[in-house]
Amino acid sequence: MSGCIFCRIAAGEVNATVVYEDDQLLAFKDHAPKAPVHILVIPKRHIANLYELTDDDADLMAHIMLSIPKVAAQAGLQSGFRTITNTGSGGRQEVYHMHFHILGGGKLPAM
Repeated sequence: MSGCIFCRIAAGEVNATVVYEDDQLLAFKDHAPKAPVHILVIPKRHIANLYELTDDDADLMAHIMLSIPKVAAQAGLQSGFRTITNTGSGGRQEVYHMHFHILGGGKLPAM
């Protein structure tokens, strides 16, 4: 999707501070961090949000979930981290490209 900022970041058209990349996903620092460490993990393929997932995405989702702890550990979050994804307007999703927030590096507010 040409207008999607995260697709443009994944394509290398928009600069981001990349902390991890493989053939299926990209992880980069959030430009407006909400914690001392705030990393976004996105699939390189455009999927708007969790509602758009199909059974064919099971391997991709497993890969993302297994990669998140590795990205967090690489960022120094050995004592723990929070993972958040927002889905749809009711979930306060702002960028309609599925992404997972990794937050940590300090005292996070209770949920």
